[in-house]
Amino acid sequence: MAQAKTDKHGGIPAELMAPEPFRIHRVIRETDDTFSLELRPVSGRNEFHFQPGQFNMLYVFGVGEVPISISGDPERTDTLVHTTRAVGNVTKAMKSLKIGDVVGIRGPFGTAWPVNKAEGNDVVLVAGGIGLAPLKPVVHHILTNRGRYGKVVLLYGTRTPNDILFRKELKKWRSRLDMETHITVDRAMGSWHGNVGVVTTLIGKAPFDRTACTAMVCGPEIMMRYTVLAMQKRGVKDDAIYLSMERNMKCGLGFCGHCQMGSLFICKDGPVFTYSELAGIFTKREL
Repeated sequence: MAQAKTDKHGGIPAELMAPEPFRIHRVIRETDDTFSLELRPVSGRNEFHFQPGQFNMLYVFGVGEVPISISGDPERTDTLVHTTRAVGNVTKAMKSLKIGDVVGIRGPFGTAWPVNKAEGNDVVLVAGGIGLAPLKPVVHHILTNRGRYGKVVLLYGTRTPNDILFRKELKKWRSRLDMETHITVDRAMGSWHGNVGVVTTLIGKAPFDRTACTAMVCGPEIMMRYTVLAMQKRGVKDDAIYLSMERNMKCGLGFCGHCQMGSLFICKDGPVFTYSELAGIFTKREL
């Protein structure tokens, strides 16, 4: 799991402090308020390596920066993809950017999903809302290395059919015979004839071996809490359940303290943790 490394003097390397300019190559409108940016370095370098689950700090010049998970294919080292929702000043400004505009990138930062440790196991991915974005690189990695894993199950829930992300990718994944993809919505609308209900209702019938399973979960905290309970009910051990705790991160380097949760700093110690690491503090609302 890669994290920010310090130099010989105990400081942070300059390349992780100063943003590198990346130009917007493509803008994808996923939903009304959610979009993806495909970015390429202005310098022309054609390699940017990251591990599934890591994040970058994206800087909109003159506005500010925000941490956003990398949602692209780890094998595509020439292009960075970030998916986010326009909810704050920086992401709202980011939504108005166009092809050719430049943003700053710092990173990658943080711990990764355990794609190597999960080899030989069944893999269950549970995503809620925009939580599918940090898990999408896992799907790309597993499908590129499909023979290394057992059953692969993706369970994805959104509020309404209009909030479903990555529709083209989901259509491809649902058509595969070596992967099970199930989508549910909290509230049906229009011509939706699929599952209705929270995503945790899908876990009980999901086909996986509880004794040889790795679960990776990302979404709103309340959704992750109930997902953990459902996984525990199926007999999955706490140290086989991984959660991405992307919240309140601001600097990416553990300086500001915005992402402190108990003794942990999400940006430095995470954002990916096992439930075993979080069990003592995860359900405490004041944290």
